[in-house]
Amino acid sequence: MPSSPDSPVVPSQDRVVVLVSGGGSNLAALLEAHRDPGYGARVVGVVSDRVEAGGLEIARAAGIPTAVVSPKDFDDRPSWDRGMAEAVGVFDPGLVVSAGFMRILGAPVLERFERVINTHPALLPAFPGAHGVRDALAYGVTVTGCTVHLVDAGVDTGPIIAQQAVEVLPEDDEATLHERIKVVERALLVDVVGRAARHGIHLDGRRAQLLEPAG
Repeated sequence: MPSSPDSPVVPSQDRVVVLVSGGGSNLAALLEAHRDPGYGARVVGVVSDRVEAGGLEIARAAGIPTAVVSPKDFDDRPSWDRGMAEAVGVFDPGLVVSAGFMRILGAPVLERFERVINTHPALLPAFPGAHGVRDALAYGVTVTGCTVHLVDAGVDTGPIIAQQAVEVLPEDDEATLHERIKVVERALLVDVVGRAARHGIHLDGRRAQLLEPAG
């Protein structure tokens, strides 16, 4: 259950639940954006798989209800998947955002919520998985970047919504490159979430397109 009272009434399609496992820098950017009434999206809940996730403190400081669904509290993976679906469902979201959430979402979440998006620090389909920045450096690419995509049952395999390139500098190591990607990633995620909430996402096969305002 959420750790604080219900959020203010927000239309269902505008309600956003953010999933976090770590420090929550993407969450912080979304919370800053949602302070503008014209942004269109409102973060109404934050769910984590780790009780010590820094993103939870960011949410609580902003007055956003939180929930923790730790795998150790469940007998097996299917029961954890169902627990995640229930925890997210408490907030009645129109959009679920995986922002630094380090676990694959199972069928109970993906079947219950139509719009689940994720951000990844590489230009998919290149370098999926938990070490996208490290893998890009090891491969020797001169350009990498970040991707916002719809989530499916695979690992970073869902339809791509938006991408932004980041140059790899000769002096880059994993930490410096990742920090520069994060700056671009935050801005891209904020833009995609706001536009998705305001106007929607059209999916045609593997083509995911942010819709434009009518007229």
